[in-house]
Amino acid sequence: MPTRRQFASRLAGIAALSAAPFRLAQSQNLDVAKILVGFPPGGATDAVARRIAEKMRGGYANAVVVENKPGAAMQISISTLKDSPPNGSTFLLSPTAPFSIYPFTYRKLPYALEDVAPVSTVCAFDFGFAVGPAVPASVRGIKDFLSWCKENPAKANFGSPAPGSTPHLLGIILSKTSAVDLLHIGYRGDAPALQDLMGGQLTGFSSTIGSFLPHLKSGKVRLLAVSGVGRNDFVPDVPTFREQGYPITATESYGLFLPGKTPQDVVRRAAAYLQPVLAQPDVVSALGDIGMTARSSTPQALSDLLKADTEVWRRLIKDIGFTADS
Repeated sequence: MPTRRQFASRLAGIAALSAAPFRLAQSQNLDVAKILVGFPPGGATDAVARRIAEKMRGGYANAVVVENKPGAAMQISISTLKDSPPNGSTFLLSPTAPFSIYPFTYRKLPYALEDVAPVSTVCAFDFGFAVGPAVPASVRGIKDFLSWCKENPAKANFGSPAPGSTPHLLGIILSKTSAVDLLHIGYRGDAPALQDLMGGQLTGFSSTIGSFLPHLKSGKVRLLAVSGVGRNDFVPDVPTFREQGYPITATESYGLFLPGKTPQDVVRRAAAYLQPVLAQPDVVSALGDIGMTARSSTPQALSDLLKADTEVWRRLIKDIGFTADS
């Protein structure tokens, strides 16, 4: 008859054998994984997603595809993620704004922060404010622009790539803090707004630094200010809003998310895989080409960032009196 120690040893062996297939399954690659993008193909977000998918292919999963789900201020793509199986096969690449800002700028959203599981930040980026040919060449800074707007109130406007977005709110803060009435014109993306800016139909435009980079050399776009705490490495000659006397600071991040009910061990596996990917020189360079700084994190760090940003924007949006009807 086996002793108690021998019996316990046999039980441990049986348990180990039964757990082995599970551990093996966890270590094997997925067959197919996908990255959801809430913007059309060809844009900056799409480019970032495709570069990450390329690096994950054959390692994290045998095949990794990008699936574009544009529209409704990312509500379609986030809802798609929310309804996806929580097995690590479906990611969302998203700026942090839909989770930290949109709850205060949209009447109703089909998702909550609990519906997504933060995996890792991907990159960080600043915003800028630019003017085009509609504004005289003598206007070289924000103070010049606001003075010109006071003298030309019919042309005192600015565009943003989406109503309720971070660039929209930054323009409102500029208008409020300067006591200069700037009319907001909302667009559906950067491309049509930049076309109007360079064509002289739009006076100013608030958007990400990366959206302006391809157009600065032509002279048709003049970047007047950037939103970071310090000057932006991609446009070091452009002063910050704060340098010019306006209390505007904003840096946003892109993050990768899994469905909210994804087990934490699956989330941690994905984060561990992504960290060295985002440090590879060609990834860093590709992100730099569109004005973004590669930056990975732990799932907890991304979660903490979202919570901190939410509190900052909750206060700012209340202070400027922005509502869903604004």
